[in-house]
Amino acid sequence: MNMNRTKVSHTLLAKVIHWTFIPLYAYGIFKQVDDIGALEDRALLVFESIFASIFLLIVVLRLTYMRRFKTFQGATHTPHRIHAFIAKSVHRGMYAALILLPLSGLMIAALYSQDIKTGPLQDVALGVHEFAATLSYVMIATHVSAAIYSRIKGEGVWSSMVPILKEDAPTSNPIVEKIIQFEQAIYDKIDALVSTKNQE
Repeated sequence: MNMNRTKVSHTLLAKVIHWTFIPLYAYGIFKQVDDIGALEDRALLVFESIFASIFLLIVVLRLTYMRRFKTFQGATHTPHRIHAFIAKSVHRGMYAALILLPLSGLMIAALYSQDIKTGPLQDVALGVHEFAATLSYVMIATHVSAAIYSRIKGEGVWSSMVPILKEDAPTSNPIVEKIIQFEQAIYDKIDALVSTKNQE
């Protein structure tokens, strides 16, 4: 790994987009409608539709803007290509879930407004919505866990986005260093396996 990369932080706008999205997502999850029958309240139906539309717009804007940055923005070393692939896959899964979530919500609202309260179409919309919500939990939990692990390793990625507990340098903790070595060995084995498969 190249350990001589210059630290590059995210822009102020990127940080604002990142941190303001968190309460929006949290609010969307905690205020979600558990009983579809509650949409009989026309005001609630309109509110849910407007909220889902705003949520979708912000996610798309966030995705569009954040794509200009590297997945490991601020990293002090070049990550293993297998590590980079996994991180990018998590990001893609997270955005897929965050786009499906409001889209399916809008589908539910649209069907309900057309008096389609039950049946196969509504079942599909509800199923997609529940899947997207669950996927978002998993992807975001993975993202947060990876960020904390990166901070423990002192890779520099945490400091590029988070304003507290800044990293001064890669960790010198012997236990963490052994874990990192084990992690890199796994990446190397996966890389070798993939390379062998591609050559067959």
